[in-house]
Amino acid sequence: MADNYLEKKMEDYHAQPAVRRQRTASLRRLLLHNRSYRGYDTSFKVREDQLRKIIEVATLCPSARNQQVLRFRPVLDDEADIVLNHIRLGGALPELHLPFAGTEPRAFIVICSTVEESKYVDMDLGIVAQSMLLQATEIGLGGICIGAFDHEALKERLSLRYEPLLVLAIGRPNEHIELVECREGDPLSYYREAGVHYVPKITVDNLLLK
Repeated sequence: MADNYLEKKMEDYHAQPAVRRQRTASLRRLLLHNRSYRGYDTSFKVREDQLRKIIEVATLCPSARNQQVLRFRPVLDDEADIVLNHIRLGGALPELHLPFAGTEPRAFIVICSTVEESKYVDMDLGIVAQSMLLQATEIGLGGICIGAFDHEALKERLSLRYEPLLVLAIGRPNEHIELVECREGDPLSYYREAGVHYVPKITVDNLLLK
């Protein structure tokens, strides 16, 4: 069934006019809008059903050895301060003390593992985290992967049974991010100018091994 589905989708794609084909490149649009947001509209409250919809994509993701060891703890506005007190954002811009007051994320997903962390667990973690953020983007939200957090404190404060590996902040973004093309060897640190957050990305020509 899967093979027939993909074959049909490819036939439909090639049958489309070039202009229409560009409009329906939804994955590229999602990827372009799926940036690492550090500022959010705090007047918007993320709902439980929205976090559930985001977490649900984990049931569709591939898993190394199909172990499916990741577990997810949704955190809504009423518990947000617990997480905020134990995370760090904007490590490359410490002078800005991100997030700015009044733009803090107010919803999170804490990703844990039922087994000890390994390269296979990390494979699942990367796939699932990216897929969740793409789902968030699709429903009009945004987020960021946060690896800089106090593991023990968060585990204790949220009464987590398993080791937390990553925190996703989720919300309605309230900042402008632009990608900047660069070459291999150029500085890759993100920076801000006139309120715009710039993120260098190596061009495809420089990514290809020849």
